[in-house]
Amino acid sequence: MMNYMLLLIPFAGTCLGSFMVFFMKEKISDKLEKVLLGFAAGVMVAASVWSLLIPSLELAGESKISWVPAAVGFMLGIVFLLLIDCFVPHLHLESDKPEGVKSKLQKSSMLLLAVTIHNIPEGMAVGVAFAGVFSGNTNMSLMGAVALAVGISIQNFPEGAIISMPLKEIGISKGRAFIYGSLSGAVEPVAALITIALTAYIVPVLPYILSFAAGAMIYVVVEELVPESQNGEHTNIGTIGFALGFVLMMILDVALG
Repeated sequence: MMNYMLLLIPFAGTCLGSFMVFFMKEKISDKLEKVLLGFAAGVMVAASVWSLLIPSLELAGESKISWVPAAVGFMLGIVFLLLIDCFVPHLHLESDKPEGVKSKLQKSSMLLLAVTIHNIPEGMAVGVAFAGVFSGNTNMSLMGAVALAVGISIQNFPEGAIISMPLKEIGISKGRAFIYGSLSGAVEPVAALITIALTAYIVPVLPYILSFAAGAMIYVVVEELVPESQNGEHTNIGTIGFALGFVLMMILDVALG
């Protein structure tokens, strides 16, 4: 039971980040937003490499085509998020201010939907890691799975803040902004539990699923986080945030794994 409680670690990060809206006076500063975006991107890139792609390659064996599951799964993850962006309104925080023809509730609902869908692969990644541990048939350790969960939680902290704070800016109360921001991460433990429940079917294709989750996370980094962190002034702050996030997640994964 205690091991399953670890699945809530990423969700806790989202809730803590969303809670920052209660300390917000007016609006999040550009510098803080950029460092948070860069930090989240760095964590996700490091997690994709050390927690997902490298284990995918190791699980595939030492044959000459051991790279196939990692390559195929990675590209499927990219395509999956690409299709999501085709069907879900693509919202950028800086440009999505309320307009006369759209209500604030509509804008908030679309933002919540987009972020929630993007969080599904992260929940799958955690579920896959713990499914590998529980099955006992992989080289993945419990501490390695915890490292991934902690890394995603760290990434979710700024994500929760970045969701809830702009909602406050467009007139939504702090309480509702906190709830909306937290709900965006609630899908992660659910996706993780479903993944674990299907362990018997998942383990044989674990290398593909690990790399799939990595591809989905990299898509979010390249399409959303990096462009936002490098938009306008203070781009060097976003770069520093990226470096700090990358190094921190690398250390967590290597030290705990």
